[in-house]
Amino acid sequence: MSAADRLLKGIGVSPGIAMRPTVTVRWALPEVPHRVVPRTQVEKEVRRLRAALKDVRGQISELRARAEARAGVDEARIFDAQLLILEDKDFIGGIAELIRENHFTAEKAFEFKTLEVRDLWTAAGNPLLKERLADLTGVAIRVIQHLMHKQGASDVWESLSEPSILVARELSPGLTVQLDRDHVVGLISEEGTRTSHAAILAHSIGIPAIFGLRGAVARIPGGTKAILDGTQGTVLLNPTPEEIEEAERRDTSRRELSAHLEETVTQPSVTVDGVHIALRGNVDLPEEVAPAKAHGAEGVGLLRTEFLITGHSELPDEETQTNYFRHVGEAFPGQPVVIRTYDLGGDKFPAPFRNPPEANPSLGWRAIRVCLDEPEIFRTQIRAVLRAAVTANLHLMIPLVTRLDEVERTREMMHEEAERLEKQGIPAAKTGPLGVMEVSDFLSVGTNDLTQYTLVVDRGNARLADRFTPHDPSVLRLLKLVAEAARAAGKPASVCGEMASEPLSAFLLLGLGYDTLSVAPPALPLIKWLIRQVSTAQARSAAEAALAARSAELALDILRFALAEVVDTSLLDPDARLPAGRRSGSLKL
Repeated sequence: MSAADRLLKGIGVSPGIAMRPTVTVRWALPEVPHRVVPRTQVEKEVRRLRAALKDVRGQISELRARAEARAGVDEARIFDAQLLILEDKDFIGGIAELIRENHFTAEKAFEFKTLEVRDLWTAAGNPLLKERLADLTGVAIRVIQHLMHKQGASDVWESLSEPSILVARELSPGLTVQLDRDHVVGLISEEGTRTSHAAILAHSIGIPAIFGLRGAVARIPGGTKAILDGTQGTVLLNPTPEEIEEAERRDTSRRELSAHLEETVTQPSVTVDGVHIALRGNVDLPEEVAPAKAHGAEGVGLLRTEFLITGHSELPDEETQTNYFRHVGEAFPGQPVVIRTYDLGGDKFPAPFRNPPEANPSLGWRAIRVCLDEPEIFRTQIRAVLRAAVTANLHLMIPLVTRLDEVERTREMMHEEAERLEKQGIPAAKTGPLGVMEVSDFLSVGTNDLTQYTLVVDRGNARLADRFTPHDPSVLRLLKLVAEAARAAGKPASVCGEMASEPLSAFLLLGLGYDTLSVAPPALPLIKWLIRQVSTAQARSAAEAALAARSAELALDILRFALAEVVDTSLLDPDARLPAGRRSGSLKL
């Protein structure tokens, strides 16, 4: 096999190098032979079904407990949806009916019913059912494997004897959060892009990962030695000694840079010409609060709250939310913590919701629209924020605002709940900064959705990954327009999308006029180090030239040219190939 055949290219979604054998996870229903049983054996099959359900409930409960010990109480709740399926009377009753009426074996009846439900959900064409579909498949795999006395391939990472690179067709956030990080050192997925939620989670917890690698399961046999480079988005199979040596050298260079970055953590985030750039952390899960603080975050620029509700069997109460918001706020005393209200919809819907299928859910009932239409859920969250704001500097950000009345109605609710809390004698803030524009107190730009809607490209579609680029001139002009409008209105503006966590893009955002960036915790030291190497004048000049580019590729080349005058871009940008005749500048450490 030639070197070209051995080198596979995907999308680098989480930086770092892993050199280990691969382990393939085939997340699919096992083949079940078609067999009927005599009438006299029917009730025995029903009893087998019930026994299997009981045992699998125990397995999932144990897995839930291990996840709780490893990742926390809230992350462990992702298993509640699977437990609910095992207790669904209609679903389980339908399986028992198939056994009694058709004399199916228990495993065949379970497979038949699962495929029937799966086809119904798939035909609905509703991405909102995708999470439930994964739960259904996970439960079915466990139950059928148990009935057939087969080993659970789905638990392969739970029993790894050595550090390995996991290869799968798709990795959901629920699967990603289960991983034993001592044994899973890298992730390769056929599906997903840099902004898919599993990718964001992998980046946040620091596991090198590549998504969108087509045919990975078929092209990478289990046990294959591989070099995964999450920065470059490449997988090299069966590397030669020379290739291993080069990867180790590259890894050493990056580790040396990382050592310098650790020194940067305690230094101010100030450009060469003395301009302070506020660097805050993006926090998805409770376990990311400590890394954000340790990496020098000046508060939290985006505290996502979906984990409190997505995949859970019940909605979080006011006390649970108050305690969490207070915990995060008090971790950053005196510094702002921007709490984003529930961004539900699209591919993020909780088990308690029963939303009818939508033809275009990303443009449908989601985010602030859901919150305003479900006021009791929204008011509970608002009350929790106001109560926690007594001891912390909390801001409230509402996502996907398209109408002025959405901001005004939210502010009215804040005032109403503040008055109710006061009448009840419960300590709470009178109000708090509310984020969007004009009638708002601050502006925060989510570049992931901005890019998706501007370019009409599904950010989670691996086939369209090369079209999803926030460096497209049309997106850059919108970012510039927003920054200028915020400055004219005297309102602070920040960027909290994945764009802010990527060095080349952060350099661009400085030039576009943003002085506050919210970054994934692992990327905080690198972005701060970069800021300390450049001047705002350099950034502005590069941004102005990028705005005039005719394509995203030209805009990126312009940025690389400018940044190469200061740093070795090959350590920062996986595609830092300068055009012929241009020499990269030295790395100033």
